[in-house]
Amino acid sequence: MQLTKLTHASVRLVKDGATLVIDPGSFTEPDALDGADAVLITHEHPDHMAPDRFAGLGRSEVYTTRGVAEKLEGTGARVHVVGDGDRFEVAGFDVAVVGELHAVVHPEWPRLGNVGFLIDHHTFHPGDAFNVPGVAVDTLLVPVHGPWMKAPEMVDFVREIGPRQAYPIHDGFLNERGLGLVDNLLRDLAKRYDAEIRRLEPGEQVDLG
Repeated sequence: MQLTKLTHASVRLVKDGATLVIDPGSFTEPDALDGADAVLITHEHPDHMAPDRFAGLGRSEVYTTRGVAEKLEGTGARVHVVGDGDRFEVAGFDVAVVGELHAVVHPEWPRLGNVGFLIDHHTFHPGDAFNVPGVAVDTLLVPVHGPWMKAPEMVDFVREIGPRQAYPIHDGFLNERGLGLVDNLLRDLAKRYDAEIRRLEPGEQVDLG
């Protein structure tokens, strides 16, 4: 399986000629959904989903929360609502759903639904939350910046899951100085846990095996 990092929180996974796209939001490249056989959306914040991109999407299946499904009404997208503990197969990918709620931004603000996706038993995209799947994770897509998180939480998340490799997502709000700080943190984590933990540039691809 091949992973391509897209801008901010989105990635493309390609396996056996099939393409799965996760969280194509407002920051993501305009062609992110080109050729997508299926789309997974963790939650309804615009940096993770942009409804206008789904008009005329055609054959692609979309799996997401009820909140996102409501926002996609009228686009013609074929949407399936999923929740914590669900499992399904789409376009040859095995997908397990993990979690229910977005991380707390502020106690006075209501929490949105948020689901993470474990792909083919080994690659995990958590969305905007630090839920732990409860099974071994080989490849972790780890959020590194946002109004709902702190750097120590990111470090603890990587440490608790203990992946063989980890690649940052949710980095689109950072300038060059912020990205440099993230790089330093990741280098330290890689040394401590003897794992490949590094930031991918948008468009960069890695083979997950």
